[in-house]
Amino acid sequence: MIDTTAGGSYQFGPFHLDVRERRLSRSGEVIPLRLKVFDTLLVLVENAGRLVTKQELLDSVWPETSVEENNLNHNVSVLRKALGERATGQHYIETVPRVGYRFAAAVEAIGAQARPSPASPVAAVKARQEIRYCTTSDGVRLAYASVGSGPPLVKASNWLTHLDFEWGSPIWRHWYAELARHHRLIRYDERGNGMSQRDVDGVSFETWVRDLETVVDAAGLDRFPLLGISRGGSIAIAYAVRHPERVTHLVLYGAFAAGMKHTGTPDDLEARHALTSLMRLGWGLKNPAFSKTFTCRFLPEARPEHEEWFDELQRVSTSPENAARLMDRDDEIDVRPLLTQVKTPTLVIHCDRDHAVAPEEGRALAAGIPHARYVSLPSANHLMLEEEPAWSMFLEELGLFLNW
Repeated sequence: MIDTTAGGSYQFGPFHLDVRERRLSRSGEVIPLRLKVFDTLLVLVENAGRLVTKQELLDSVWPETSVEENNLNHNVSVLRKALGERATGQHYIETVPRVGYRFAAAVEAIGAQARPSPASPVAAVKARQEIRYCTTSDGVRLAYASVGSGPPLVKASNWLTHLDFEWGSPIWRHWYAELARHHRLIRYDERGNGMSQRDVDGVSFETWVRDLETVVDAAGLDRFPLLGISRGGSIAIAYAVRHPERVTHLVLYGAFAAGMKHTGTPDDLEARHALTSLMRLGWGLKNPAFSKTFTCRFLPEARPEHEEWFDELQRVSTSPENAARLMDRDDEIDVRPLLTQVKTPTLVIHCDRDHAVAPEEGRALAAGIPHARYVSLPSANHLMLEEEPAWSMFLEELGLFLNW
């Protein structure tokens, strides 16, 4: 995984590469780069003058995921355009056919420390995710990933995912790293989203539950704990009721039982309609005002690196129309009649100032599910960040519940 926490920067020609801010600029003008493209440039610059093999680059930029070589070729092509090689006549990135690339320009390191090579023990990756595909009964192709070697733990899909992109993100990576320390973690992209098939006609709560059933069967699982985050909590509840013999523990984090169309006031519904209309117009565009609308809902205490990643996730996860459609389906959810039918031991966890899903929703879940335990955590974020005190509290509660 690329480490940008140590700070420092690099200067080459008229370009300045700021590691901590993940920013490339030319004569003071910022050149926008997507995250994996930036990571590719950083590896090349840190190894300036040395031939970096394609495998080294793949291991560094996608450390826990097997991806096709054309992803790397695309990144290098984007970088060459960004560096303006044709316009300036300067040749920054040399290609060694069938072997790799070399950064040919002179590089000055400014307060930066050399990153250990991928082969060194410090940078060795202990966990790698494996991505596979399966097909639902109605012919939809789903991508699912597994990582870790312990007893299985399944995560129901939530809104807005991408198996590859979110793996190394500052929002999700600590979740997956900790869960994979104790379990073989299974997660997937729902239909219309991420690496799964996007051009699908039928999207409903019922299809989401069937998607989970398909992934569980494809992964060859028998009995397992089930984690439902946000909307994934409702899916997990429905699955646990249908398959009580398979779910050993049910963990509901930041979840809800009924969507906005069942619980919202007229003003709430009007605001929601305006939000989905805005999504159809502004989704995936590099518009700071639009991105801030979503970041403030899900991560009000986010730092710039979190905001940048969340903005990028919009572009890579799904289309504007799909994003709005998926949110509309969220609003139609209603599993309240199922709560009393849950027989699985259940832990409900909710942040006490959650802006995306009100804490009252979590309390209603715990009250409706027989013998469920409720834990309140001190955070305003819908998804806890690694540096928050609430994160260590969450891990302690989860470990006690799952007998880590």
